[in-house]
Amino acid sequence: SIQEKAHGPEHPDVANALNSLGILLRAQGSYAEPRLLHERALAIWEKTLGAEHPQVSLALHNLANLLRDQGFLAEAQPLVERSLEIREKTLGPEHPKVGEALNSLGLILEKQGLHAEAQLLLTRSLVILEKSLGPEHPEVAGTLHNLANCVKSQGLYAEARPLYERALAIWEKSLGPEHPTVAIALNNFGILLQEQGAYAEARPLYERALGIREKILGPEHPRIADSLISLANLLQTLGAYMEALPLYERALSIQKNAYGPENPHVAVALENLGNFFYNQKSYAQSQLLHEQALAIKEKAFGPDHPTVSSSLNNLAIVLQAQKYFSEAHLFMERALAIRKKTFGPEHPEVAGTLYNLASMLREQGAHAEVEPMYREAIAVWEKVHGLYHPEMSFFLNSFASFLRGQGSYTEAGPLYKQALESALNHLSSNIGIMTESERFQYITTQTNPEPFLLNLIAMRGEGLDKD
Repeated sequence: SIQEKAHGPEHPDVANALNSLGILLRAQGSYAEPRLLHERALAIWEKTLGAEHPQVSLALHNLANLLRDQGFLAEAQPLVERSLEIREKTLGPEHPKVGEALNSLGLILEKQGLHAEAQLLLTRSLVILEKSLGPEHPEVAGTLHNLANCVKSQGLYAEARPLYERALAIWEKSLGPEHPTVAIALNNFGILLQEQGAYAEARPLYERALGIREKILGPEHPRIADSLISLANLLQTLGAYMEALPLYERALSIQKNAYGPENPHVAVALENLGNFFYNQKSYAQSQLLHEQALAIKEKAFGPDHPTVSSSLNNLAIVLQAQKYFSEAHLFMERALAIRKKTFGPEHPEVAGTLYNLASMLREQGAHAEVEPMYREAIAVWEKVHGLYHPEMSFFLNSFASFLRGQGSYTEAGPLYKQALESALNHLSSNIGIMTESERFQYITTQTNPEPFLLNLIAMRGEGLDKD
């Protein structure tokens, strides 16, 4: 390069050039070459400037962020911890570069499932950055966005929404409405809305994020895969399966090309495709994909990481559908233990796992264990999401059917009514955004009020529900 010819291969200016090139290539979706560049920049700065120079902390920080994006969290954490230590020592505890390092460390901890620890670091980062840079700075928006993700991961949806909205507004104002960073905020805010059942609000955010990324980053950038998966998940929820499948397949191809076949990002794409084939009743194909995803995650994160629990849960459901109950039960119990330990007992992922386990035990005839699991799952779900979340209608209907089978007609009737009301409420709030074919698929495969209504009619016919 020009710098190497002018100064020699180990001059600090060469390290500056290497660092800048690494950042540029990472932004374009490349990972192998940027790692080499950042490692070389780090070595040059350590040799020429000393191990505790702020430029060394910069190289450590950039290398850690690159490794984090690839899912190599165990390698990234000590680098960013060292970067933070250097910055606190050389710049002082209130410097914006300290806030930046706290934000990066918080991100790494959040991705490891250490949500409470991550939230403390991100909150401290936010205070430092707001004080030093002002409340409308793009870096403040970055920490707001990461804090929103962390809070959402703990099931605190009402707290997460204003953080997403504020981050998005700052980025749109400071970076422009078509910046790739704006697309990140749109996509993750859309995920929050979808998890709350607000499909009509989520869809345009996903579509706008995908449009920005394809225009600015190109069709093979790994961020495109994130948008494809998000949009495909929503389309599948709406029953538009054939629209979703090519998006999942394209996302998997992009992730494999970008990261290699055994990266955690690839596991996420495999998992989503596995869920698709489960919904199509292609159980053998679904099982294979979930087994591949589980193996990748366990290798990358260890057996007790929260992201491993999602693969365990999904694999258990597929095995249950094939009547492999003993294997399914072991996977589901393991998923439940991980989620309770990670999130606490009142998290929606705990509620979902309890519901799945109750349904499995009910199918096996283990009725004594089923009722408390249903009750706990419904109580947690209602506390987090309220009565009108789309999943609540399934929770209520399943529990009502169980109670009816046990002869508890007095309690079953009102639950059927709540299930019907929840389904109708959700249907009316989302059907306006759909095409005719999507409406048909959605009504027949997702929030279909007919089974709940038929159950109510059956109970009335038996003279068991007089309200």
